[in-house]
Amino acid sequence: MVNRVILIGNLGRDPEIRRLENGAVVAKFPIATNENYKDKSGEWQSQTEWHDIVVWRTLAERAESTLKKGMGVYVEGKLTHRSWQDQDGNTRYTTEVVGSYFRIISGGRRDESSGSSGGYFPAPEDEMSPSPQKASNNDSSSAMPEESGNTADDDLPF
Repeated sequence: MVNRVILIGNLGRDPEIRRLENGAVVAKFPIATNENYKDKSGEWQSQTEWHDIVVWRTLAERAESTLKKGMGVYVEGKLTHRSWQDQDGNTRYTTEVVGSYFRIISGGRRDESSGSSGGYFPAPEDEMSPSPQKASNNDSSSAMPEESGNTADDDLPF
């Protein structure tokens, strides 16, 4: 089974950063994607969809230091749903993309600096592989799963 989301859009606001009691850092930000189409009368229409993005730990710290409202961004992650009780006791629901990596792309703000290498695809530094220091500690929750050697997925059509 696959739960994978890829979005290319523009940031709706600067990331909102929270530091939790356990030391974890979380960043939340919305991105907008646009779809253009012709309606029945032949007029071009534009439809904007907003997506809530959540990134954790070092990715959240990177979002805090690099992302600004209006920037173009490539985000990859998984779709999640959660519920909670509001102040009035009502059950509320939200859908978010938990990002596994992101990359700033050109096509966002005209005044953004050209420090980014641009492009639509993740760079090697965006990959989720643990750093050598992290891989050596015994925290199994931060380690990447090892390859199982199973090649059953090799016959997938994509």
